[in-house]
Formats: sequence, structure tokens, C-alpha cells
Amino acid sequence: MNPLRRGGSARLQGAKGAASAPAPLDAQPFAPAPGDYAEFLRLTLPKQQKNVASHRLGSERVWLKKAGPRHGKWGYRVMAAVARMARLDIIKPVPNPGGEAAIATEARRLRQLAAAGLRVPAVLAQQPDGLLISDLGESGRTTVVLQERLDQAAAAGPAALLAVWREGLAAIAQVHVRGQHLSQAFDRNLVQCPDGVIGYIDFEDDPAEVMTLAECQARDWLSYLHSTAMMLEAAAPEAAGQHWHAALAEVSEDVRQRIAEAARRMKWAQKLPASRRWGRDTQRVRAVARLLGRWHCSAPPPPSSSGG
Repeated sequence: MNPLRRGGSARLQGAKGAASAPAPLDAQPFAPAPGDYAEFLRLTLPKQQKNVASHRLGSERVWLKKAGPRHGKWGYRVMAAVARMARLDIIKPVPNPGGEAAIATEARRLRQLAAAGLRVPAVLAQQPDGLLISDLGESGRTTVVLQERLDQAAAAGPAALLAVWREGLAAIAQVHVRGQHLSQAFDRNLVQCPDGVIGYIDFEDDPAEVMTLAECQARDWLSYLHSTAMMLEAAAPEAAGQHWHAALAEVSEDVRQRIAEAARRMKWAQKLPASRRWGRDTQRVRAVARLLGRWHCSAPPPPSSSGG
């Protein structure tokens, strides 16, 4: 068994991962005119069973998100417990209101990020209980979730893994240099478009409602690390640390301080059990704590003593 490989598709199809690759809806008996997004949303929304599904409208692939129930807090119970124990607000779950509030939040964030020049799905039509957005693919070419690319790269070896992982770091940096933040900066929410540019999806919650911009941006870095830490630790932790510090060298001192504080406060989590019987979330948190401890908290070697 390759220690660099993850649960793969099983993790991708988790609660939030369903937003990344839902099954398409069967063809419908009506056919709104291509480009009539508002009419398509109005007619399709009542018939759609899933919260998120892809559709064809003429030659376009579009995604319809309908208002659903309130989601659980971030979906990571272990990480939530760590946030409480370590008194680390930047990694605590951000409330997802669900329903019409989540639809309004996603539409607002997508417009905000698009206005900042970032690659996100376009809002095609909106009503209180539903949102129609574009696909980030083009001309029949599809996107690839960064999580899938990392899994494939891990099988090819540490160098390939680090090359793809650095793309994720650069994509997050692009968001921050424009004064923005993501919602859940996990590898499953970063997608490579056909032209090679990495885009961003899944904005049903907004950390800025409860955090400062610096806290939101520090949370982005830690979220990305949380979703990739296990494979990094198994592959090339030292080399990954060099790329990590190179990326953080370009961020504000405020953000760096918050990440360093997280590293200090999570040191105890390095001792969490490594056994799989404790669950993947426990393993991920342990890997994050160990990497942050290695990258931020390692004490310099003591000076050598000389006789006399």
C-alpha cells in the first residue's frame, strides 16, 4: 500500500465534496432558450431533488444549487474540538446558515471574488431559494479538482506531489494579494481550469462574518494544510516546509503571527494517536500539528560547549 495515497474518491464524495462533482440531473421535458438563465432556474429548481446538480442548457454546462438545510459545523468534529481546547478561533467552524441565507452568501461571495479578478463560477441567475452558476470548464473541456491531482501526483513520487501542492499555495496567495479570502480552502475546493488557471468553489459560508481579514487568510492557509498534511508528512515534510515558508514570506506579518500562534497552541496535538481506528480526522489534525511544529516550533540546536 502506497503511504502517499489517501482515501481518494471516498473522501471526495464526503458531505461537502458532493458540491464538487454531483451526478447530473436527467434530461427535462422543457427546453428554455439558451441563455435564458432566470427561466431555466425557475423551471428546474422545483424538479431538482439534490441540493447541487449539473445541467445542460444549450451547449453550456451549468450548476444549480438549491437552498438546503443548515449544514453541520465545518464537518470536522475533531478540528472543532482542537479549536476549543487550543483556544484557536481561526480554526473553529464557521456557522453555515443553510437555506436562503447560504444561497445569498454564495452569490455575494462569488460576485465579490469575480470583481477582484479571481476565477470563480459566474452567477447566471438567482432567486431566494436557488442559484444558477456557470461551470469553470470550457468548450467541452472539464476542470480537475486539485484533490484528485494531488492523489495522482502522490503516486508518482514526492517531487510530483510537491509541484502540484505548490500550485495550491500559489492559488491561495493570489486570493490574498487581492485583499480577499476563501471560505473553505481545502484541496477539494480548488479546481484547475482547462487553461491551467486554478479556480475556487464552495462559498456557502463567510468567515469574515465572525473574523478579521487576517484571521480569514490565516484560516485559508491552515485549511489547505489540513486537507493535505497527511500526504505531505508521508512524502517530503522538509521540502514542503521550505515551500510553505516561501509562500508565507509574501503575506502580512499579522497573518504570519496567527499561523505561528496556531503552531504553538497545537503542539499538544502532535501526541494524538496515529492509529486509523481513531478516524481520519484525528490523523489529519495530528499531521497538521506535527508539520506546524516542525516548520514553526523547532528549537535551534543547543550551542556546543567547549572545555576550559
